[in-house]
Amino acid sequence: MTSPPAPLPAKSRRNGLVITLAEHSLDTERAAERIFDLRQRSGRAWVRFFRIEASEADRLLLNLRVACLFHDIGKANAEFISAVSRELSGPQCLRHEHLSALLLHIPELRNWLRTSAELDPEAITAAVLSHHLKAAPDGEWRWGQPRTMRRSVELLLGHPEIRTMLRRVAELALLPPPPELTTQAWCEGSPWVQAHADGRAAALALAGACRPGSPRRMFTAALKAGVIVADSVASGVVREGLSIDQWIDDVVHRDAIGPTEISEKILGPRTASLERRSGRPFRWHRFQDGAAGQSRRTLLLAACGAGKTLAAWRWAEAQCRRESLGRVIFLYPTRGTASEGFRDYVGWAPETDAVLLHGSSAYELEGMASNPSEATLGKNFAPTESEARLFALGLWNRRFFSATVDQFLSFLENRYSALCLLPALADAALVIDEVHSFDQRMFDSLVNFLRDFDVPVLCMTATLPRTRQMQLIQQGLSVYPEREYRERLADLAEQENHPRYRLVRVAGEAEARIEALRAFARGERVLWVVNTVARCQRIARELAADVDDSVICYHSRFRLMDRQERHKAAVGAFQQSDVPVLAVTTQVCEMSLDLDADLLVTETAPLSSMIQRFGRANRHRRRGNAFRAPLLVYSPEKPAP
Repeated sequence: MTSPPAPLPAKSRRNGLVITLAEHSLDTERAAERIFDLRQRSGRAWVRFFRIEASEADRLLLNLRVACLFHDIGKANAEFISAVSRELSGPQCLRHEHLSALLLHIPELRNWLRTSAELDPEAITAAVLSHHLKAAPDGEWRWGQPRTMRRSVELLLGHPEIRTMLRRVAELALLPPPPELTTQAWCEGSPWVQAHADGRAAALALAGACRPGSPRRMFTAALKAGVIVADSVASGVVREGLSIDQWIDDVVHRDAIGPTEISEKILGPRTASLERRSGRPFRWHRFQDGAAGQSRRTLLLAACGAGKTLAAWRWAEAQCRRESLGRVIFLYPTRGTASEGFRDYVGWAPETDAVLLHGSSAYELEGMASNPSEATLGKNFAPTESEARLFALGLWNRRFFSATVDQFLSFLENRYSALCLLPALADAALVIDEVHSFDQRMFDSLVNFLRDFDVPVLCMTATLPRTRQMQLIQQGLSVYPEREYRERLADLAEQENHPRYRLVRVAGEAEARIEALRAFARGERVLWVVNTVARCQRIARELAADVDDSVICYHSRFRLMDRQERHKAAVGAFQQSDVPVLAVTTQVCEMSLDLDADLLVTETAPLSSMIQRFGRANRHRRRGNAFRAPLLVYSPEKPAP
């Protein structure tokens, strides 16, 4: 009697557990079905985000589930089994997803799939090939390129697990019984040469059909990202010993943000803190009230210190009342500004709802725990051990994000962790701050994102060139407040038009130094901004020799641990009342830092940078309405950068 064949492993053995290829493929298909269920908010958000027509939504989900069943079929080979059992050292001849895509171009399998008009074999193959982001037309990850001197790989396509997966495809797509697949080893000969040639031709045809913003491109993009997400969930959740269905119910299908949730968790505590700090009752400006009435795509332009962030939260709260959304995501251009956004706003939320996300956020959270602000006192925002092991998936249960732009929008450049966060982004009201600071490539990516994807977005800044404003308007953003509306916003007009400072041109650095030292001796707060790190360091050293080392030097090239301390020192010094401050910084002071100087010294810089720097002078008019902060401006020795 013939014994049954050994199971096909999908993963390396972990804690004695073997997950078979059929189990993992069916788990991935199940994850896709449950995450992108069109009866649930997450599924509806996904098709809206990718601008999939309603008539195509069911077809997208069908193709996604079929792609999930095929995504790892190439693991049915002797080399992969040897690799996961640690019998093979070094690379495999062909990556398993490359083999999976080749199999999808074997004529009997391709023709079988084409018997259903609902399936898109080209898009399915593209999703299967790219689900590990290691496929390219040339270079190291060229599709079908052997990576070793071996030129033959034994395939196990007659295994019962493969037949189980094919029968499931037939059941889903209402196909005839599946064909018998070839048992011929992969080699540099027939039928694989022809399959590879057909695949390259199909890829070129698909690329030609996927013009920017076209329905075919968006369908294929949604399919590719969906396979990555479902595979990540099936792998991570099962690895943690959790039920896929239960995890998706608890995390993915959480209730939408309620109509009063943002007020209760963030705005209420934040405004109460402002009242305690100022000793005066808090009142909303009409400008902030008006933000709540703006459209789901808005460009907010208002002066530094006008209260844009509170206005943005009011906008986000209104979006969550108008449509069913599960998250609010604030994106900032730098780690420092994201951390400030977390400290000032997101950190007021319960620790199970709030997250700080950037390249060094774990380190920042450690620092906040040891020196907590009023918002973060007594809270532990670090992920649980299980959440940490789930990587990006461990963040899906959070509702309020303060993050750097790259953590989410880098999915445009195929960053894996950002792709795994796409279901959270698709289900969010999105605020993108300081858009004036984006370089050309980053701004172009923002415009492309707005063009191709549908999500409520608020972009905001104090300054933006007219050409860039027009680019955002062309992508559907309406400007707030418009010129006509500003006439009704007396509080904003008063804030923006009140003469807070006076411009003084000085001969050079030497004259500026004399004035800075005089102001510091009078007990004033002095902020000196230069364009290069080297000049920042030199000027700080020279000033420290005159005032006994009580000079803050803050720039972008400190070690992480030191930069955190300098950032904290700079912000903390300007928040103290009646204490003189002398700080020398580079452009790091320009964005989202609540610095309020009595005297600002600056080198000349691009106009948008100058305006941002001016916004750090007499920001809150703490010395009364009659005070005008001097802005000392001089030309640097060299105009670069």
